[in-house]
Amino acid sequence: MLWQMAEILVIEDEKDIVETLEYNLKKEGYKVAKAYDGPTGLRLAEEKIPSLVLLDLMLPGLDGLEVCRRIKKNPKTSAIPVIMLTAKGSETDKVVGLELGADDYIVKPFSIKELIARIKTILRRYEKPAEMPKAVIKFKDLEIDTDKHEVRAAGKLIELTAKEFQLLLYLAENKERVFSRERLLDSVWGIDVAIETRTVDVHMRRLREKLGKAGDHLVTLRGVGYKFHV
Repeated sequence: MLWQMAEILVIEDEKDIVETLEYNLKKEGYKVAKAYDGPTGLRLAEEKIPSLVLLDLMLPGLDGLEVCRRIKKNPKTSAIPVIMLTAKGSETDKVVGLELGADDYIVKPFSIKELIARIKTILRRYEKPAEMPKAVIKFKDLEIDTDKHEVRAAGKLIELTAKEFQLLLYLAENKERVFSRERLLDSVWGIDVAIETRTVDVHMRRLREKLGKAGDHLVTLRGVGYKFHV
């Protein structure tokens, strides 16, 4: 299976944790690259374009949140899934990490079996073949280019994060269907619904702000969820 040949980049400053992760990941058939600080991790992410990044929050040089932000902002690395590994487990930490584009969040100390299961889930989701959508989806004043990962509203190029783009595209491809926050977390983020659902509201609010008038396509149904209205 493709996920068994994936390369995982571990960005973590505690060497004993890195050694444990490396041993168990290799046992599962993954290739492993390692970085012990933020700047080195960023460089390796761009050089290797790994299948997935395991990212500690507390790092020398650049902290994990900043590393995640730069990975997701760089067009070359923005599609790389990121799982945050951190001793911080507050709701705020989780929301901030997810808003920056992290795909999942696991708190230390964690079960290796659980971590491996989450890695497999994310890699399968990213590698799952999808039906080929139209290259450009148009709705009046809104254009979504699926090949270039670009969005234009009233002819103006709108800068979106990778997760904002994925959320908008998912809703647009399923126009007029209503999705709960939990369903969107599962379908777009691919993570356990127990992780704070408020991050969906934050992403929707930012999408509307960035899209301007075209943001009217995104409709909130109170107590139910969201839909893309045409």
